[in-house]
Amino acid sequence: MTNRRDFLSLAAAAALPAQQPRRPNIVLIVADDLGFADLGFQGSSGIRTPHLDRLAGSGVRFTNGYVSHPFCSPSRAGMLTGRYQHRFGHENNMVVRPDDPETGLPVSETMLPAELQKAGYATGFVGKWHLGAHPRFHPKRRGFQEMYGFLGGGHDYFHPGVPGDKDQHFYPIERDGAVVPEKEYLTTALGREADKYVRRHAHHPFFLYFAFNAPHSPLQAPQPYLRRYPGIADPDRRSYAAMVSAMDDAVGRVLDTLRDTGIERDTLVFFLSDNGGPKDNASSNLPLRAGKRTLYEGGIRVPFVVRWPGALPSGKTFDHPAIALDIFSTSLAAAGAASSNREIDGVNLLPHLQGHTASPPHGRLFWRTFGGYGAAVREGPLKWVREGENAPGELYDLDKDPGENTNLAASRPLDAQRLGAAWRDWSGRMAKPLWLDHIFDRERLGKPTP
Repeated sequence: MTNRRDFLSLAAAAALPAQQPRRPNIVLIVADDLGFADLGFQGSSGIRTPHLDRLAGSGVRFTNGYVSHPFCSPSRAGMLTGRYQHRFGHENNMVVRPDDPETGLPVSETMLPAELQKAGYATGFVGKWHLGAHPRFHPKRRGFQEMYGFLGGGHDYFHPGVPGDKDQHFYPIERDGAVVPEKEYLTTALGREADKYVRRHAHHPFFLYFAFNAPHSPLQAPQPYLRRYPGIADPDRRSYAAMVSAMDDAVGRVLDTLRDTGIERDTLVFFLSDNGGPKDNASSNLPLRAGKRTLYEGGIRVPFVVRWPGALPSGKTFDHPAIALDIFSTSLAAAGAASSNREIDGVNLLPHLQGHTASPPHGRLFWRTFGGYGAAVREGPLKWVREGENAPGELYDLDKDPGENTNLAASRPLDAQRLGAAWRDWSGRMAKPLWLDHIFDRERLGKPTP
């Protein structure tokens, strides 16, 4: 029987506002040119990635996880805006030039860190930028309060670069806009800086964009990592494996800090590659077809994991197609923040991952490269793809044929026609590329791009 004192205590407790759950920290970890098959949780037996395997084992792994583009800069532009980058003309890679105010992620676009900063988050960037080198595109002007990294698209792993060097592999390392010397192996240094950022901000909600350039070429690894793989005879593959191991250790350092500071349960972590592995870094995309710069599965389907121990299931897979554009909307929903962007293409994945809805996040996903040279659309298990402006469209059932070996366009012409028409309608509503691609157009036009 409840006495008067108990009754008054219960009444007082009921009158108090409900305790609001802590807004999660958000860590977005992006690998560069990572092969689909080159992590332990993706089935690799030759490359050991215990830390990323731990992340996948305690989170949700997307078996049909995609990026919105098959190469670096456009993929990252879509990821950080939640919009198909084709909407604002960021469809090609660029020559990274600090004197070029036109080539970079348009300043008309609002990026994820800016939205989270408005919502009270600390925002930090560590790693590779590749979204414009002119001061108007600088991370510090796009919503990041702190940065450590470089503005180019690639980097030498042993040399920090020198001011004025136009080779993007030697672009200077910066801290908040000031050039700094760096003596550590670059992947290890980025792990060090990401770890420090987490420790500095562990007491309040933060967003960390941790963007590797590993295992992008050049193939360079320290001897201690090379010695982990004495059984790999191919020197390129051995260097690549060592670079992936160094990246895994850097990720592990951050994961350990999340645990040791007591904020692991309250941290939403994403991990994915910006595109599939290319031919020049000895990566493997098996069993997928082709790789970077193509719209076959090897170019756009990537290792993709999300973990939030306080809100998402552990050790599960999610089989519906999801795309990196979803990171934007999912992060804002988790943070209780609104978006000022228009026409957001990503969706909030939380209801899907938590089992509140069984419907797929997307009815269709679209891709386009080089202004329409490459085209693709996925609807359920079906994918229509075309590589070449005048090439015939191909049709695949990815549930039965993830390697895209059996073209069904002739046997299912109505599906091929329907999906091709859907792509043309979508593409017609996108913008034209704002600049030429520094590789594709050089080869197509037979002359260097500026």
